[in-house]
Amino acid sequence: MHVFVTGGTGTIGTAVVAELLATGHTVLGLARSDASAATLEAAGAEVLRGSLTDLDVLREGATRADGVISLAFSRDYGSAEALEQGLSEERDAMATLGAALIESGKPIVTVSGTPWVAGRAATEDDPLPVEGPVASRAVAVTDLLALSSQGVCASAVRMPRTVHEDGQGGFAGLLTEAARRTGIAGYPGDGQQRWPAVHARDAASLFRIALESAPAGTAWHAVGDEGDRVVDIATVVGRRLGLPVQPVPDETFGPFGPIFAMDQPASSAHTRQALGWEPTHPGLLEDLEALQP
Repeated sequence: MHVFVTGGTGTIGTAVVAELLATGHTVLGLARSDASAATLEAAGAEVLRGSLTDLDVLREGATRADGVISLAFSRDYGSAEALEQGLSEERDAMATLGAALIESGKPIVTVSGTPWVAGRAATEDDPLPVEGPVASRAVAVTDLLALSSQGVCASAVRMPRTVHEDGQGGFAGLLTEAARRTGIAGYPGDGQQRWPAVHARDAASLFRIALESAPAGTAWHAVGDEGDRVVDIATVVGRRLGLPVQPVPDETFGPFGPIFAMDQPASSAHTRQALGWEPTHPGLLEDLEALQP
């Protein structure tokens, strides 16, 4: 399959491109910079120059390919305004890609987050939240899945709050960045809240499986660790960086503070049983041992 991939040089995207190429697919990767283009070419992918806001370029990529994996997202998390701008761009891009595939029967796999459910681990049957800081992403993903009734084989891979590799990435990576910046390996609340996590290469294999075989209109959970306690994450970060571990105000983490403070475990039991997906790479706490002071 010739696959158009957006966000192919990020933490998840790099692993997805490698997974696709290693399993016999070819890749057309969106690149907004010379550096991204060089990275994609070095991996063995064909390059399509443009950004997430170049909607005509996105249509071209979807039309040229046999399937699409949509991963691109703004990395500017510095303010609530920047986060909302990134969500708006992602929403427009997702709608454009979906519309380009109507009546084609082609698969498109997009990314979203696992939902939050009070008192238990979220499952694949739980709806995405339509309130909160990233509610517009839930609307965009729901709209894309609804295109299944118009001949688009759309599916979604829900990602946990931390996608990691070599101790980097996701919410744990943002916690680590805050620790380096403030000199404290801090955690919000009492630290007993749980975050799900997955290794980037395990997530990549699920994106490939979903592209190849997921039924239209379905959602799947790329969850390796159902829920690591945030205090345990901070403890490893503090030990590896030689920093004290203690609670800090939610505001330390900017617009993500309220999300960081939530207990949000998630299950992937149905995904594993239905698609035969099984994580094989290190869990988050083990992977954080790769952090360097």
